[in-house]
Amino acid sequence: MDPATSPDDRQRRRLLIAATTGGLVLLVLVGVGVYGLLRGPATPTTPAPSTSTPTTSPDPSAPTTGRGPSPVPQTSDPEAFARAVAHALFTWDTTTGNSPSDYAQVLADVAAAQEADAFVGDVRAYLPTPEAWAQLRPYATSQHLTIDQVFVPETWQAAVAQAAPGQIPDGATAYTIEGTRHRQGISGTAPVEASRPVAFTVFVICTPTAPGDGAGSGSCEVLRLSRLDNPLR
Repeated sequence: MDPATSPDDRQRRRLLIAATTGGLVLLVLVGVGVYGLLRGPATPTTPAPSTSTPTTSPDPSAPTTGRGPSPVPQTSDPEAFARAVAHALFTWDTTTGNSPSDYAQVLADVAAAQEADAFVGDVRAYLPTPEAWAQLRPYATSQHLTIDQVFVPETWQAAVAQAAPGQIPDGATAYTIEGTRHRQGISGTAPVEASRPVAFTVFVICTPTAPGDGAGSGSCEVLRLSRLDNPLR
């Protein structure tokens, strides 16, 4: 652990770890790791030609490519918020004049203050590096995510059930997201597309709508991300 980490940060991280009985320890995996999105398994630097037309349509709530990063929609619904975070994490376009840091900023804007620095590190592991971005730009590369399923993992449910009072903060929830990452681009004059399955866990904390308040009075923030393709199950 970084010696410069404050006591409050260390305490918050401990809130995401619950020890179970019977000698079994459940560790919530939120380490940043070195999981570069660009260098994923069997994924070349430039998009590979598609052998078939994708049959899965993008999620209607997903932001579209071809423009700059959109703010993550605010909501008091934790699952809807986790979905929005997932789309923001995977949606980018090298033709808009924006950089990876611009796409990271919209996610940093909805980070919980006590985990903001660590969360930004998580996000960097998902986005292309500036060097990779420069390699992708000549191919007019863009990316988006289609979500197949979202669920609260059983390991998280077990952690919550067995945690001591106050060990996990009120309103904290984990959602594992399984879907497909799609990349599109141009190679010469030919459109190309490459896709691969992805899975990850988003840890969020939400303040519910208070009785008598308006429907939109609650809010959510994101705590951490699991490593890509190493989600809670």
